[in-house]
Amino acid sequence: MFTGIVTALGHVRSIDPIGQGRDMRLLIDTPAAFLTEPPVALGASIACSGCCLTAVEIGADWFAVDASAETLAHSKLGHWIVGSRVNLERSLRVGDELGGHLVSGHVDGVGTALSAAPENASVRWVFRAPIELSRLIAVKGSVAVDGVSLTVNEVRGDTFGVNIIPHTASVTGFGTLKPNDPVNIEIDTLARYVARLAETA
Repeated sequence: MFTGIVTALGHVRSIDPIGQGRDMRLLIDTPAAFLTEPPVALGASIACSGCCLTAVEIGADWFAVDASAETLAHSKLGHWIVGSRVNLERSLRVGDELGGHLVSGHVDGVGTALSAAPENASVRWVFRAPIELSRLIAVKGSVAVDGVSLTVNEVRGDTFGVNIIPHTASVTGFGTLKPNDPVNIEIDTLARYVARLAETA
């Protein structure tokens, strides 16, 4: 479980196939402090741009994860190339501050960045969500975009808008995000269960 508060920016160092299938091993460069304070254990869960992955190797300033063909096909990880920026968050520990909202690290779908426009001291980003997810996104609700916990400020059909302050842009991949880029979207867990209850009522 995570909070959607990104604590480090990493970069994809390498992408290599595993065995004879379509699974891939990803090596991700990261600031050393991300892995050492406290030390990351082998097998730990790390949110990589919103996707919960298991650390299978750990170096001084890098870690490796294995991504299945399923994960690659249903998240933006399938679009990654060497050098891609990765929002990183370690899993939540008992007693940690819950600064964002509860994020599972299970990507619900891949959306698209549509536009970015200055709005006062922040930037209003608009995204298009997969149609099956758009009905679960509500104004003033929470959503995770590339693993970043955000408050929804507008919803229009299958699009929604959020405001990104300069600090968030500087410490996450939002600083280099461009229109038409894919983004991982995870809807709020509460919305998921409310929708399920409505279906079975």
